[in-house]
Amino acid sequence: MNALEVVDTLVIGSGPGGYVAALRSSQLGMKTAVVERQQIGGVCTHVGCIPSKALIGEAERFTLRRQWGAVDKGISFQEAQAFKQAVVDKQSGGVRFLLKTAGVTVLEGEASLIDTHTVVIHHAEDGQHRIVFKHLILATGSRPIEISALPFGGRILSSTEALSLPEIPESLVVVGGGYIGVELGQMFARFGTKVTMLEGGEQILPGFEAELVEPVIRQLKKDGITVLTGAKVTEADQYTSHIDLHYTRLNERGIVQAEYALITVGRKPNTDGTLGLENIALSPTPQGLIEIDGQCRTSIPHIYAIGDIVQGPALAHKASYEAKIAAEVIAGKPSILDYKAIPLVVFSHPEITSVGLSETECKQKSIPIVVGKSVFSINGRALALKETEGFVKIVAHATTGLVLGAQIVGADASTLISELSLAIEMGATVEDLAMTIHPHPTLGEIIMEAAEQA
Repeated sequence: MNALEVVDTLVIGSGPGGYVAALRSSQLGMKTAVVERQQIGGVCTHVGCIPSKALIGEAERFTLRRQWGAVDKGISFQEAQAFKQAVVDKQSGGVRFLLKTAGVTVLEGEASLIDTHTVVIHHAEDGQHRIVFKHLILATGSRPIEISALPFGGRILSSTEALSLPEIPESLVVVGGGYIGVELGQMFARFGTKVTMLEGGEQILPGFEAELVEPVIRQLKKDGITVLTGAKVTEADQYTSHIDLHYTRLNERGIVQAEYALITVGRKPNTDGTLGLENIALSPTPQGLIEIDGQCRTSIPHIYAIGDIVQGPALAHKASYEAKIAAEVIAGKPSILDYKAIPLVVFSHPEITSVGLSETECKQKSIPIVVGKSVFSINGRALALKETEGFVKIVAHATTGLVLGAQIVGADASTLISELSLAIEMGATVEDLAMTIHPHPTLGEIIMEAAEQA
């Protein structure tokens, strides 16, 4: 066992939380190392955000090509997978380059805590060695939740396996109508897969207001996707060529047959296994989350936690934000968490985004509000793009006019929401937005018009 010198900051995990934490720590003059057990860049880069959005983009382009003439969906999907992998490789290489140029030591292997200042790193080829740290940032991320009745394997896929299928399946049943299920289900449908979606709740995309989800539901139907809400999966029978999924709905039993079943019922924090939290008396909640204060500190003052393993939405950009806070606090800066404006994005077609408070949340909190709404269907740019489905909705305080929240469903919603996130963060009013000159013709004018309405 080889001893390593002490580092100021050790980061476990190199996803969008971990690698950003390591970069910021090094930029602030601290000797920094990051440990990664699988692939540099983490889940987001290799089997999450980046590959899924690459395939979603390819599915959009495939749809356009199909509209203009005959295409071979098998060849197109192989090309899409090759494109996806090229994007992943470039992103992963970019992360490695950033860490190297920042002077961050990258250690590959499985990290296990043995006390509050020491980690043992296990590597299949190099054996194991110790690293001693003054400060630790836990950024271990999450993994897909496995249903006991549907254990992963064979024709039962997690999002990881689904994103790496070599051929487009003829049929697919998606269990779970959250954002991952909707994004991937719609992507496969656009490549020609017959998709059935089973959601246990009353609505797909739970957590979003019904009016935001309705345009997506209409598009899912146009894409040929069968959506069954209130459907509880009970068991599965796997065969050589297909899988039969049994479910109950409205007190009746049903069966869906498909080539594969994709399970997208959520993600589980990586705080168990060999990480060794029990060795430092750091106990996660029953949900597997680590409790932190307003500066990302755990109950052990020199140990911090960020990303999917702490409270809040499991979002890459939230993890990156928390990463900077943790590194800056370690460096002695007076940084503190402020979650006032965390945008949520679903890369469906049309896209859905939300930031700040919704109209429903304001009413529940008895906050007096005004609401401004403008639709895509009268916008010149949307008409030119043939993307007329959707709207922008702005929620503002009735007295001060301060922007409290905003929701968008429509083309490029994922880009448009940043203006509204900045408005909330900067304490802007709807008058500020309405009086800001927006270029014409652009989708951004819909924001201006919604602000004028408010």
